[in-house]
Amino acid sequence: MNNNLPTVLITGANGQLGNEFRSIAANYPGYEFLFTDLEELRIDDHSAVALFFENRPIHTCINCAAYTAVDKAETEKEIAFSINADAVGNLALVCHHHQVQFIHISTDYIFDGTATQPYKETDLTCPVNSYGASKLKGEQLALQNNPVTIIIRSSWIYSSFGNNFVKTMLRLMKEKEQISVINDQTGCPTYAMDLAVAIMQLINLLPATFPKSLGGPLPTVFNYCNTGTTTWFEFAEAIKTFTRSTCKIIPISTEQYPTAAKRPHFSVLNTSKIQETFHLGIPGWKESLQNCLRILRE
Repeated sequence: MNNNLPTVLITGANGQLGNEFRSIAANYPGYEFLFTDLEELRIDDHSAVALFFENRPIHTCINCAAYTAVDKAETEKEIAFSINADAVGNLALVCHHHQVQFIHISTDYIFDGTATQPYKETDLTCPVNSYGASKLKGEQLALQNNPVTIIIRSSWIYSSFGNNFVKTMLRLMKEKEQISVINDQTGCPTYAMDLAVAIMQLINLLPATFPKSLGGPLPTVFNYCNTGTTTWFEFAEAIKTFTRSTCKIIPISTEQYPTAAKRPHFSVLNTSKIQETFHLGIPGWKESLQNCLRILRE
């Protein structure tokens, strides 16, 4: 490890977003990256986290670790809250103690989906499922234990890594002549690589004395997703178009596809705050989808 370079710790490094950080790390020679997953660092174990930080000069910690099985979280609440809430509180506390900038990834599922316009960071939270509740608790513990935590709420994340909607659709379109996809849930897809790049741009703008930036205390919660809105059905149709699939896609309602966990019908995020604060350009969701599909083809 080069101690002359600021070290960025990526937790949950084997997930979609963590793997995207691995893929772009070489583009940021001004940083040393440290990638951990549960095998290397039990983030739900406070003493293990404290010891890990004591032995390494870490500049920024980006927590990509999460329990993301939305339906299973209804019956595995304890596990979901341990990873999405308690572990986040652990990391935030240790980062605060060591003056390490803490960046935590949250979700659109902290909202109930009853809004009629894109959710702002200040809008009332009201999760409708256990996953959303666990992620909201994680946000609360992070800010309680470390007031200068930066929380980035994202939505409908997909990647060329891991399991996600895009890869599921690609598989089903090859296997079946016809599939059904929900058409009454509206949101914003997020290409995990775009999110990783945006976070690195954000880190580049944060000075070493992290509590104050850009002339004053930094706002702590930001929304990030690709621009434009869509439904899961329209998302699937775009995948079909870009891959020239002949599979027929049938639009169905949420009621026609019952799941263990309730989903918000509308979870579009307003991203103007992160764009204005960091002068950030965000690609459109269709453009980013094409980029991801190209990588998957290659």
